[in-house]
Amino acid sequence: MTDSATAPRRPGEQALAALGLRAPDLSPADASPHTFPGGGRWRTEIPSCEGPEALAVVLKESSRLDVPIHRISQGSGVWMLTDAEITEMVEATAERDIELCLFTGPRGTWDIGASVRSDSRGAGLRARGHDAVAGCVEDAVRATELGVKCLLVADEGVLWTLHQAREKGIIPAETTLKVSALIGPVNPAAYAVYERLGADSINVPSDLTLDHLTEIRRVSGAPMDMYIEAPDDLGGYVRMYEVAELIRRGAPLYLKFGLSKAPGIYPYGHHLRELTLATAKERVRRGRLALDLLARHGADGDMAPLGSRLPGSLNRFDIPS
Repeated sequence: MTDSATAPRRPGEQALAALGLRAPDLSPADASPHTFPGGGRWRTEIPSCEGPEALAVVLKESSRLDVPIHRISQGSGVWMLTDAEITEMVEATAERDIELCLFTGPRGTWDIGASVRSDSRGAGLRARGHDAVAGCVEDAVRATELGVKCLLVADEGVLWTLHQAREKGIIPAETTLKVSALIGPVNPAAYAVYERLGADSINVPSDLTLDHLTEIRRVSGAPMDMYIEAPDDLGGYVRMYEVAELIRRGAPLYLKFGLSKAPGIYPYGHHLRELTLATAKERVRRGRLALDLLARHGADGDMAPLGSRLPGSLNRFDIPS
């Protein structure tokens, strides 16, 4: 076990011990052995940053509150931004050495298919048919030509297609592919499959237990993304007091600062401007709250260096020649 004099303090630990309610000791066997390349066990992400104006709010607020940011992601999609808007976002994030991740193409919820609106939510957010996959590829090529280095995907076929495109030089080799929470894996076997399909960062649903994270880390070291606070359409979970243990179990881990009790903003347009800017600002504040909590518990060490973005060596399926 870690020396108790240097180990992070668990929430309420001293008060509960004084009351005879001490928690069981943590098991070293539960801890993830993995880190990001270049060092560090966690990075930060501000999601749902839907355009240059929202990005400017996030950057200003992160400076004001001293919230370090490794990645900023957008959810409406490449197709909802003009070339000028994408370029502005690329330049603004590059200036701060922050990774920008844009969502690719059509998804089932914006398609004419009815199954996603049924009680079973059949097909979900996946790309329906050849044309939807083609739209995602079109978005990927366009975005990377404009300087975007990270793409967000919500379909296994799109992921595999873009990984092959990356390996064959159709999109830049340095492009990273991030799997959306909307299709996130819920078991270690599925997580390992996404890694082998080309994922560099995999968003798991925020309702996975701590034991689930340990199970995943026994089969894969691919970076994991998790909402510390999830939007309502993803469950609205708030796991603030578990942040230190989420890092211990799930590293290398992106801490995503989402926002519950907020209306959806996808696909974004000017009619949602005030809501989008207000929620962008509040997401950064939520990040400050989580970082303050880590600091109070002495668990704020091991953050990956700012500007780091690559996932390290990962396992892949062979690509047909």
